[in-house]
Amino acid sequence: MPQLSDLSLNNSRVLLRVDFNVPLNQGGQVVNDKRIQACLPTIHHLIKQGASLVIMSHLGRPNGQVVKSLSLKPIAAHLANLLGRKVKFSTSCVGDAAEAEVQQLQPGDVLLLENLRFHKEETAGDRGFAKQLAKLGDCYVNDAFGTAHRAHASTSVIAAEFPGQAAFGLLMEKEITQVDHVIKHAKSPSFAIIGGAKVSSKIDILDRLIDQVDGILIGGGMSFTFIKALGGKVGNSLVEDDYVATAQRILDRAESKGVRIHLPADVVVGDAFDNEASRQICPSDKIPDGWMGLDIGPQAITDFSQAIQGAETLLWNGPMGVFEMPNFSQGTRLVGEAIATATTSRGAYSLVGGGDSVAAAAKFNLADRVSYVSTGGGAMLEYLEGKTLPGIQAVWDAMDTNDHTH
Repeated sequence: MPQLSDLSLNNSRVLLRVDFNVPLNQGGQVVNDKRIQACLPTIHHLIKQGASLVIMSHLGRPNGQVVKSLSLKPIAAHLANLLGRKVKFSTSCVGDAAEAEVQQLQPGDVLLLENLRFHKEETAGDRGFAKQLAKLGDCYVNDAFGTAHRAHASTSVIAAEFPGQAAFGLLMEKEITQVDHVIKHAKSPSFAIIGGAKVSSKIDILDRLIDQVDGILIGGGMSFTFIKALGGKVGNSLVEDDYVATAQRILDRAESKGVRIHLPADVVVGDAFDNEASRQICPSDKIPDGWMGLDIGPQAITDFSQAIQGAETLLWNGPMGVFEMPNFSQGTRLVGEAIATATTSRGAYSLVGGGDSVAAAAKFNLADRVSYVSTGGGAMLEYLEGKTLPGIQAVWDAMDTNDHTH
């Protein structure tokens, strides 16, 4: 793997791509700085090695326009507080002004560039824009796992401008290692806990996991498409009718491979999609008309928790119900608790990834009790699906003249 140790860092200018796409409040203050915190080990390491840093990131979707509320300037101030040192800010990310500011940097200096996506060339993957950015550094480090699945100028195109001088940051390296732990080096028995609303968004990952794990626990809205495929009565629950046959194919394929798919035995149903809806518990395949499944039920929680307690490797992607509503959050919370307990009491390896799972882990204070929480939702899913991520492949290619895919 192309690592920081492969680069000559002393007195060099490092062009560091990070994912500082963090929420800001109306006053421009950072609301959640987890993504910034995740990059601090790389930043500290580079400074310690005598490099000066030119940091680049995107924020939001300004669509090639300058949008004042999406400026990275407040993030420069926040980063300065975290680092305990001055962080300079450039109001542009390419051009004469940016180049002049970079020329003045001394070892240990940190400069944050303005939002890359103020230029439409960034998301277009424009080579000319990548070349302009490349003028700002002697070497290139990609630490932005959250955008590794995007073929943008600063994440994939730019690496070719640094042959033999590109590497992954410590966060990117950690993300790749942790996901590889699940899909390449998993201890058996291994289970994936997959939830969320739609089967359609999880087909590729389910297909890949059937070849990787011993069992799959399926909860959330997507479970009802599988239950309908098995002839169950699902009332007004969310079902993707176009994917019922696909769900049946996945069930058949899992069976042929000896992989057990666990579906909820029972569900908590509501008569409306509302926290204050009337509720009852019923078998997941006998939901009355006018009622919809909004969480897994007590028997399903017991079944899933028992399966989890027997696992050595656990992957959690997607909630078990509408966890944002307190009355339908118990399934997600208790399944998350079971994963945390397996990790802390038995030493099972657990990886949590995907926006809703990460949000649930944070909400229920589980993040510190699992092995790893991924910073990249879409990127982690695509990596799990076995897809080549442009931001990762580009760094490999820049450091490797042999033509092979990693």
